[in-house]
Amino acid sequence: MAAPNRTSPVLITGCSSGLGRATAELFREAGYLTVATARDVSRLTPLAALGCETLRLDVTDETSCQAAVAEIEARHGPVGVLINNAGYGQYGPLEEISPEALRRAFDTNVFGLLRMSQLVLPGMRQAQRGRIVNISSLAGRVTAQGGGVYHMTKYAVEAIADAMRPEVRPFGVDLVSILPGPFVSPYRDKVIASIPDTGPDSPYRIYKRNIGTYMLHFLDASTFGTMPLQKVARLVFHAATTARPRTRYNIGFWAKFGPVGRFLAGDRIVDWWMSREIPHDHPRS
Repeated sequence: MAAPNRTSPVLITGCSSGLGRATAELFREAGYLTVATARDVSRLTPLAALGCETLRLDVTDETSCQAAVAEIEARHGPVGVLINNAGYGQYGPLEEISPEALRRAFDTNVFGLLRMSQLVLPGMRQAQRGRIVNISSLAGRVTAQGGGVYHMTKYAVEAIADAMRPEVRPFGVDLVSILPGPFVSPYRDKVIASIPDTGPDSPYRIYKRNIGTYMLHFLDASTFGTMPLQKVARLVFHAATTARPRTRYNIGFWAKFGPVGRFLAGDRIVDWWMSREIPHDHPRS
């Protein structure tokens, strides 16, 4: 299908930092009409200075979602590109994840992503063109202990892609998934903060500390396979603007080869290896 028109608005969710901000910068530098959104619009000031339009958007709030899309369409017409970047990384042992934390993760990563797609699709259909880019993850293909909730949400994002992609294609709309491996981002600190603190009597007390230590290492810039943020942002820009996008882009060593290794190794070996990486009974070195 044709590449998106530069004059059609590019709507990006979750632009307060990290991948969303870097992607908005690339679109604006390339001359696209870029609408950067976040729950706290004051954090979008650097993007506004670059010429991005900024808008408050909480993808977990129906009124906010409807208002944002309606305002963009009233000003500029149908959304040309939607980049579903807003996300929430919930980590910790599944037994200790509260119902509230579980709902927050799904509301942001799954239901918010789907709802934003639903809201922009009528305009894209009317224009007979459009592009939806979902920021998924290697976590939607390979599951590891310690991040069960996050993995659940990303598997759901992958299911949405496979179901919606052929549904919207007859209307001139492409749906593309981006599946990055680990990359440097403020997301790392948010992951650590998401691990629930259930007190010193928790049977997972040592294990939770080790999850945090493991993720700090896994997402560190010096760790093998961890990519710079800009590499992922450039791929998102390419996937959103190329005339003939792939259905999926796996980026990074672990995203490309992790699923193959996981399949070949089998469950018991993976369980054994990850239990060495994130032990229950002694601090991780």
